[in-house]
Amino acid sequence: MRRALDSFYALTTLLAACCFVAVALLVLYQLGGQLFPYVPRSADEFAGYCMGASAFLGLADALRSGDHIRVTLVADRLAPRARRAMEWLALGIGSAMALWIAWYMLRMAWDSWVMNELSSGLIALPMWLPQGAMAWGAVAFALALLELFPLMAAGGAMPGPGDTEEFSADR
Repeated sequence: MRRALDSFYALTTLLAACCFVAVALLVLYQLGGQLFPYVPRSADEFAGYCMGASAFLGLADALRSGDHIRVTLVADRLAPRARRAMEWLALGIGSAMALWIAWYMLRMAWDSWVMNELSSGLIALPMWLPQGAMAWGAVAFALALLELFPLMAAGGAMPGPGDTEEFSADR
């Protein structure tokens, strides 16, 4: 199971990177329209879809490597027991929200597929494609958060800024 989840997270990270590169290439394509005699059609629309996909697909990797922004202004001043309770509360609320977002995104992509919803740009793209990529990233993020429950129950700490290795069941 560990290997399957790690492969899933690696794939979402790779797709996030590909989407981010696609954004850069689409922007360069649009800039080329200023220098050469062609009009870049729908590049901004596709760049927006790729940006949304890259943001969601990168969430799980950012959490696993401790790169999410954590506000520890209050937590650093708490006693260890109170800090632990606050981390459990934050993990519970964050996991509930991530599961809700994942469910909503999956439902939205499914509805778009069933209704054959198309984008309103010059190129009619089925909307379930960008929505599906975002849903996939939301599911990966929810799974990564849920993985923290057994880690914390075993006495581990949540990944934080400066962590050099990803969290795992061994840590």
